[in-house]
Amino acid sequence: MNSISRTIVIAALGALIFIAIGIVAPSWLLFTMTKAVGFGLVALGLVGLMRGGLLSFGQGLYYCGGAYVSGLLAHWAGVTNIVVLLVVGFVAGGLIAAVVSPFVARYRGIFFAMLTMAISMVAYGVLAKIAVIGGTDGFNVPKPTLFAFELGDSGFGLYSVAVVTAAIAAALCRTFFDSRLGLLVSASRENELRLEYLGSSVYSVSVRNFILAGALAGLGGTLNGIALGHVDPFFSYWTTSGEMVFIAILGGYASVTAVFGTALITELVRSFSGQYFPESWQMLLGIFLLLVIAFLPRGVGSLWARPTKASTVRVEKESTT
Repeated sequence: MNSISRTIVIAALGALIFIAIGIVAPSWLLFTMTKAVGFGLVALGLVGLMRGGLLSFGQGLYYCGGAYVSGLLAHWAGVTNIVVLLVVGFVAGGLIAAVVSPFVARYRGIFFAMLTMAISMVAYGVLAKIAVIGGTDGFNVPKPTLFAFELGDSGFGLYSVAVVTAAIAAALCRTFFDSRLGLLVSASRENELRLEYLGSSVYSVSVRNFILAGALAGLGGTLNGIALGHVDPFFSYWTTSGEMVFIAILGGYASVTAVFGTALITELVRSFSGQYFPESWQMLLGIFLLLVIAFLPRGVGSLWARPTKASTVRVEKESTT
């Protein structure tokens, strides 16, 4: 069995296991896990950027863009098929990222991070001023359907769709990261000059990676907009982007599944600490982050990720053959 087949099998088995868990899970946990999948999808895109040595503090823009485009399609046009909405949100996030990428892909480090955050905050200000789409209050998203079938009020239907979406996204990203194009991303982090000598463009690699991250953010924003039943400009606020960065750093870029686990941990801590320790739940998350950075600098996913050869060596071998 080759690596692609193994990835597909693992993703399918994982989806079946989590759907089975959802059958016996209470509704509040289904809602929490659905939201965690939405944030995990955005963090998965950030993991792709981190593999290239970039970190965006403006993923809220594409998260918000996917939620707004798909939400308005459901709100105004009455399109409630969740498959259509997810595809529309994915494409919308990718297109917005494609427009922004030429302006940010040439930057690195803190300049890249601050520029992406600034663009996201501009979008927040614009959306808050447009009264026709709700201004600062946003708008409600109709209940979704699945090919004309109601998903029900228990949350299990939406949760199942979220799990399948996460499995497909994780499998595709794992396949991409292990491919030659994915290895070029890792090589750009290690040695940009060497990558240019090998005949690849660091700028093109960054643009491609940025668009993928934007598309995943749009997908996550669509899912969470549907789960919440409401979309507003706060989706694009810098603190929203910060939460996604937090999840991505906790998960690390060694594994594509760790971000979903850390997203769930974040949501559970927020839920319980917000109820019992409303003034200190951020401190608990901060302590957890410090412990991960101190003892697992490559993130939680490094606990089970397979060791791989250095990406630059593999890229060099493929480029010379």
